[in-house]
Amino acid sequence: MTPTIELDGLDVQLGGRAILQSLTGVLTGRAIGLLGPNGAGKSTLINTLLGFHTPSKGTMRVLGLDIRRDSKPLRALVGYMPETDAFISKMTGVRFVRYMAELSGLPPEQAMERAHEAFVYVGLGEARYRAVGTYSLGMKQLAKLAQAVAHGPKLLILDEPTNGLDPPARKRFIELINEIREATDMCLLLSSHLLRDVEETCDQVLILRDGRIASICNLAEERSANRKFLEMETFGAEPAFASALETLGCECALFDNGRMKVVLPDSVEIRDVYRVAAERGVQIRRMNHRRDSLQDIFLNAMERSGGANGRI
Repeated sequence: MTPTIELDGLDVQLGGRAILQSLTGVLTGRAIGLLGPNGAGKSTLINTLLGFHTPSKGTMRVLGLDIRRDSKPLRALVGYMPETDAFISKMTGVRFVRYMAELSGLPPEQAMERAHEAFVYVGLGEARYRAVGTYSLGMKQLAKLAQAVAHGPKLLILDEPTNGLDPPARKRFIELINEIREATDMCLLLSSHLLRDVEETCDQVLILRDGRIASICNLAEERSANRKFLEMETFGAEPAFASALETLGCECALFDNGRMKVVLPDSVEIRDVYRVAAERGVQIRRMNHRRDSLQDIFLNAMERSGGANGRI
């Protein structure tokens, strides 16, 4: 299988300053999340992929095409939903999307047909003849998505796609992203400061910090390996209680004052812990139940690479 993105010693300098430094790694996910604090280099990486910046060293391959040698055919395979609006406000929505599809290489008649299809697909069919300048924020986000998918790209880049949306609109947008991932052959690159968006849509994450790779994480593997943790304060026969839990497949660690840490296998539920405690006459005075989240992964990556300064 061709990797979605390959980074091969990629360096990018802007104004004589190093922005991206020695990026090397292979991303094979169908949906890749791009994370990092402000100033980490996320926008620079996207703009380099799109051909707006030239690498000072190394290269990047996208869907097997080298951004240095194959920039023109690569652009035809990429759909880009920018963070900021870039509309021609007096154009109707369908004319604007048709125009963008023509810029992506489609002939006029096919571009118009695809524009209508894209508007219906994102749920704006009834608004496609209105001027985009009259659209609400949520409608503008959907129109940006429509122009990004109209020409049938192989890689869809989404830059802060749910920015400013209210909860129902965000929920609908996340459903659309997941539908695109599951029902089409498009690969996705999603840059967002909302970890929840990435966690709900992506199967792999690239985390940048200070222009370097802090982590490449396969979320599918993390989820399958992710274990349930319990932190408890107990009273009465703690060693016997721990031994009983271990017979169920749990891993237990005992500390002073009745404190315990327990790792639960998937086959054991919290009610089983309470049942064993009742059978052994053990009081559970406090319990904290959690799993590692993308936030934990992100913060760990920041700590390993030198601190978590700045916002995501």
